[in-house]
Amino acid sequence: MNAEGVDQKRRRVLVTATSAVGAVGVGFIAVPFISSMNPSAKARAAGAPVQADVSKLEPGALLRVKYRGQPIWVVRRTDKMLEALPTLEPKLVDPDSEVESQQPPYCANPTRSIKPEYFVAIGICTHLGCSPTYRPEFGADDLGANWKGGWFCPCHGSKFDLAGRVYKGVPAPTNLVIPKHKYVNENTILVGEDEGAA
Repeated sequence: MNAEGVDQKRRRVLVTATSAVGAVGVGFIAVPFISSMNPSAKARAAGAPVQADVSKLEPGALLRVKYRGQPIWVVRRTDKMLEALPTLEPKLVDPDSEVESQQPPYCANPTRSIKPEYFVAIGICTHLGCSPTYRPEFGADDLGANWKGGWFCPCHGSKFDLAGRVYKGVPAPTNLVIPKHKYVNENTILVGEDEGAA
């Protein structure tokens, strides 16, 4: 082949231009493909910590918030509720919260909380994942005269006290799970983040 008639300068320009157009084309294809691998805004929001404002929560009342698709309960316990907790210990499977996976270390205490007044838990029964019903009344007719408030799971009859501790002789094997959380201020609890401390 005769190379004398080939314009080398023009050839380099054409090769460079073709390469540049090809690179831009690859970029147009690669950017959406790589971006599709990132979680959606909805997915990022679902895993983000959630705030619970307890400023208007009445004593004995329950506040529900959602975190990662799960119900989170915040209960403002009364003095009567707190006084009843130690009296239930003989009836409970794990009264001292010894199963470490059920709560952060700062909640492995008799009230299973950072502040005794407020109890924070994931509202899912540890048996088969039903959501127990909040039953704060003492001596409920259907739960017996010795009932001192807590949660009753209508699916299979599991019972938990007002610290989320499971009663003996029910299907649920462990206490309710307490998510990591912290107090942002006196009236705001941030669920899903604790920075390793209360």
